[in-house]
Amino acid sequence: MERFQFVTSSGGVRIAVSTLGEGPAAAIMIPFWFSHMPMERQLPPARAFFDSVFPGWLQVYYDKRGIGLSDRNPSDFSLDALVSDLEAVVDSLGLSEFALWGPGDGGCVAMAYAATHPERVSHLILYGAYRSLQGLAALLEALVALIGVEWELAAEAIAQLANPGADPEARSAIAAVIRSAATSDDAVRMLREAVALDVTPFLGRIQAPTLILHRRGDRVVPFEAGRELAICISTARFVPLDGDSHTFVLGDIAPIAEAVTAFLETAEARGRRPSLPAGPISILFTDMEGSTALTQYLGDAKAREVLRTHERIVREALQAHGGLEVKAMGDGFMASFSSAARALECAIAMQQAFAAHNESEGTPIRVRMGLNVGEPIAEDEDFFGTAVIMAARIAAEAQGGEIMASDVVRQLVAGRGFLFADRGEAVLRGFDDPVRLFEVRWQG
Repeated sequence: MERFQFVTSSGGVRIAVSTLGEGPAAAIMIPFWFSHMPMERQLPPARAFFDSVFPGWLQVYYDKRGIGLSDRNPSDFSLDALVSDLEAVVDSLGLSEFALWGPGDGGCVAMAYAATHPERVSHLILYGAYRSLQGLAALLEALVALIGVEWELAAEAIAQLANPGADPEARSAIAAVIRSAATSDDAVRMLREAVALDVTPFLGRIQAPTLILHRRGDRVVPFEAGRELAICISTARFVPLDGDSHTFVLGDIAPIAEAVTAFLETAEARGRRPSLPAGPISILFTDMEGSTALTQYLGDAKAREVLRTHERIVREALQAHGGLEVKAMGDGFMASFSSAARALECAIAMQQAFAAHNESEGTPIRVRMGLNVGEPIAEDEDFFGTAVIMAARIAAEAQGGEIMASDVVRQLVAGRGFLFADRGEAVLRGFDDPVRLFEVRWQG
């Protein structure tokens, strides 16, 4: 039986909440761009979808401020305010842990909440989500202008833009939800706030297992935006989908349901990262050269763009070469590998990718890297001990664009075609005995 209630969010805004079902596990469905709970629940695909992927769960729905049954015309549509709506819902229901479903702009709220409340989010599922819509500012401003002239016509245009290939009758039903969900003034304010949103600072802090779903033909949020999220969120799994509907209940929803069900059933999705390997492992440290000076020279926003490129290149290489990201450290990473050869191949791939980037971009990215092999102590999803410290110290001996390795790394890959240059012995901070270092030749 469905139960309705109202909770009070920041600024005294009342938020409409609906709960359905019972169960030890809970899932909160963050609203889409425009939502109206009673009308949406009457759409057969929506009810069937959530019942199929969350059977036996407590299902929680709500309308965000200014939308649906919640208070209209709020004074604040900012990301902080939207996150406070979710916080009010969670607190009112006394939930300690739950899954988050975040479609479209609801994905921004989900990512910000997951980053700031990691102890509460067991699963993060994003559909048609993005970190920023800056590239679509012109399109959204055109919609804002149309809304100001004729809200009913604008609702039809939004439904058409979001679902070009959908059945006309289904598209009309979505347009009716949009018209009923908000006043034209609230719709304008919400869309303008959406253009200003940028959740990039939160992505590196997300710890929950994350599933990212995106349709290839999405015209509201381009497919590349979903792929970009998958690169930036270290715990993410990316599932591309066919179709062009931005509204997930239109088009073929079976692949979405299958992907979500499989995700929820995996050990990783239950909150456990892959076990850290035992025995000898290879440790790679990376460190971006001159990141502090870069911020002072370019300013925070442009420097952050450069850092995002650095993070993307590192994570793509780790994924391609079987590396495990142990932790990100602002302008560097610590990663582990099951073999020294894979670690070297990955480091070389990174340097080659950075070199290709530097040939075409005005701001070069120069990264120093250090490799060592040993048997560190695994604890709390991290590695500790002498082998780790030495890898970090070796990285500090490198210059930007160099890969330095210990002698044990060189010996383990003997005969595998890697080229080394003897750099002699170095006294590393914290070590009494000198350590022989080798530069890995990666050019060409």
